[in-house]
Formats: sequence, C-alpha cells, structure tokens
Amino acid sequence: MTLEHYLILGAVLFCVGLLGALTRRNAVVVLFSIEIMLNAANLNFIAFWRFSENPEALQGPLFTLFTIAVAAAEVAVGLALVIAVYRHFKTVDLEQLDTLKEE
Repeated sequence: MTLEHYLILGAVLFCVGLLGALTRRNAVVVLFSIEIMLNAANLNFIAFWRFSENPEALQGPLFTLFTIAVAAAEVAVGLALVIAVYRHFKTVDLEQLDTLKEE
C-alpha cells in the first residue's frame, strides 16, 4: 500500500466520524464519533512517519501515543459527564438537553 491509500482511508474515517458527530443526537454516539476522528488523525500520523525520509526518528509513534492518552482521558471525562447528565435528566438525547439549569 502507498501513502495515498492510507491518507484516503484516514480521510474516509474522519468524514464518517464528522458525519456521526454532527448528525447524531445520542451523546454516547457523538463521543464514539469523535474517537473515530482521533483515530483517523492517528492513522495519518503513522502513515506520514512510515513513509518519511527518516523513520528511525519515531516522532510519529510518540505523537500517536500522546494522542491516544489524551483520547483515553477524553473518553473517561466524557462518559462521566454523560452518566451525570443521564442521572439528572433521564436522557442522553442532545436535543432535549438544552439547559444546564435545574428545572
């Protein structure tokens, strides 16, 4: 496979994640869509590193590991927020969550 194949796959994954994040109403599905977008970016980091002139430098894998750690923290905080919102409002539908005030 060439670099173009990986970049096309990354672009398709990013577009699928963006479509899911913009069109879905369930908060958990939106979080998963954001994770797909982050994985598409990680795929591009690794592809550019692999096809670079100096793959011994390991900047691609190190940056990818850093983004995976940030994504794990984002998932933990995001799911904690979703659970807290569900306990309060009894829904995770984003269109019904239009206020942060207690009614």
